[in-house]
Amino acid sequence: MKYKSYPQTFWEQLNETLAELKKNRSPLVALFDADGTLWDTDLGENLFHYTIDNRLVPLPPNPWKHYLELKKKNGDPKDAYLWLAQIYKGLPLTQIQTWADQALNSLVPFPIFEEQKKLIDLLKQNNVTIKIITASITWAVQPGARALGLDNSAVIGVETIVNQGIITDQKNGVITYRAGKVQGYQQNNTITPFLAAGNSEGDVELLEYATHIKLAVSAANREDRLYKTEYNLQQIAKEKNWYSHRFI
Repeated sequence: MKYKSYPQTFWEQLNETLAELKKNRSPLVALFDADGTLWDTDLGENLFHYTIDNRLVPLPPNPWKHYLELKKKNGDPKDAYLWLAQIYKGLPLTQIQTWADQALNSLVPFPIFEEQKKLIDLLKQNNVTIKIITASITWAVQPGARALGLDNSAVIGVETIVNQGIITDQKNGVITYRAGKVQGYQQNNTITPFLAAGNSEGDVELLEYATHIKLAVSAANREDRLYKTEYNLQQIAKEKNWYSHRFI
């Protein structure tokens, strides 16, 4: 699919902001949500589908339905996001990383938003540290980060504790959803980002955290289950005078 480019005014504003901030010689950080923000797919759910289709681990009957019902439990999806990591309990981390690579490779082509790749390349050229903050499990998103020229360490997501290379079912850190995205970043980082980008209401706190550029993007069509939450974020962006962009 051909996605719409950012207007020239966006690049001008970004370059002006970078030039001004670099005068202080302070380290710069940019934070990005992953699914729906950097690429037009959900890598966490894609790995789950790949796991189901290839019967890689024991799962409940109708595992997709189980996951969706868990997301709706008490109106809070965090248990569902953690469960997608817990299903790999007892397996080597290296095995999950291999499956994550294979799951991404099953997406042909992998639908990266080229404008986001262009944006990340520009930020890297300006020595900006880039972190991807996701409510998906870290291991599912790391192959996507590498496709953008970033390291595995750039991804902060949902994890369980890994003990001597083996995945456990014990939560590791906060669940990086809504305010948890900011908390997850702050666990090991102290620099407030100058830019943050997201696509859904789950990213509001992440965008509010940025000091200068708060970027709300969207690509879902009206039939997509993400359309409502993306539309709502676009409305919030307009009300708060954040930068907003529709890729389609």
